[in-house]
Amino acid sequence: MASKVRSLYKRILVLHRFLPLHLRVLGDQYVKEEFRRHKRASGEEVKIFMREWQNYKEALQTQVLEASGDASGPGCLGLDLPEEKLSDFQEEQIGQLYELMLESTKPNRQFDIHEDRAKK
Repeated sequence: MASKVRSLYKRILVLHRFLPLHLRVLGDQYVKEEFRRHKRASGEEVKIFMREWQNYKEALQTQVLEASGDASGPGCLGLDLPEEKLSDFQEEQIGQLYELMLESTKPNRQFDIHEDRAKK
């Protein structure tokens, strides 16, 4: 199971390379924290965790592939979260989701991130 978790983790980080820089940084940080936080999760929690991250990976992969064929750049990123899914969340998770929504919807100028294009 550890190799499946590691493989999924790495694939998500690779897909994040196709996101706008501010979303990539935010996404990478969130993924790393979530995978770290669930290292000692129970078997049932791991099943749910892996299923949801697999769904995320598939949705992001589809969106990245669609955007690669569109000359105007990345289109719509993300998916709407159905209300019935929220009932499965714990209060702490809803708080995290809210914080993530706030961070991801900030205007780009509020992120103090600079891409180093001079790397050789």
